[in-house]
Amino acid sequence: MRESRDAPALYAARCEEGPGRTRRRRVATGRTDPDRRDRIIDAALDLIADEGVAGISHRKVAARAGVPLGSMTYHFASMDELLHEAFTRFSGTIVAVFEDRLGAAATPDEAREAVADLVHHLSGGNQRELILTHELYTLAARKPAYRELTREWMSRSRRALEWHFDAATARQLDALIEGLSIHRALETEPHDRALTVEAIARITTP
Repeated sequence: MRESRDAPALYAARCEEGPGRTRRRRVATGRTDPDRRDRIIDAALDLIADEGVAGISHRKVAARAGVPLGSMTYHFASMDELLHEAFTRFSGTIVAVFEDRLGAAATPDEAREAVADLVHHLSGGNQRELILTHELYTLAARKPAYRELTREWMSRSRRALEWHFDAATARQLDALIEGLSIHRALETEPHDRALTVEAIARITTP
């Protein structure tokens, strides 16, 4: 059951009385800690990256976020609601990368370079984004709400690609970006940028 937003427990205070005065010491609660909900979502994503969706629980997320366990049900009606919020945030960050890279391109050649940048950015460094992507796809394969989330993600990515390419080409490039990113991230000897550039040219050159 969700805690009432007006419940006294949400506003903890300790009174210390002395001669002629009362001193009240306040501690942080949901109302005085406006970033708490965001921290919970970030903690959920970190845990999913570390342990997978199957490995998270309200208690683990609360501990990672540094919040009381009761905050979980105060901010989210269920674990599924938290997961959906977390993956919505994650997909939004990836779309923002697409929009940033492609938005900076001013010519067709720069747009092709931006696509290559996306492949190598998404497959470089740690594998957090790869893991989160695959965890989302696993949920989407089973649950319509997450399938709709992935469809919206793909739609927004393609719209960014359509700033420079026709719709059919944008769809092909979207699949190419994802496929090459996954292959590079999982290979022991990832392919170099030259191969990425060649693949993009084959799709975008008339």
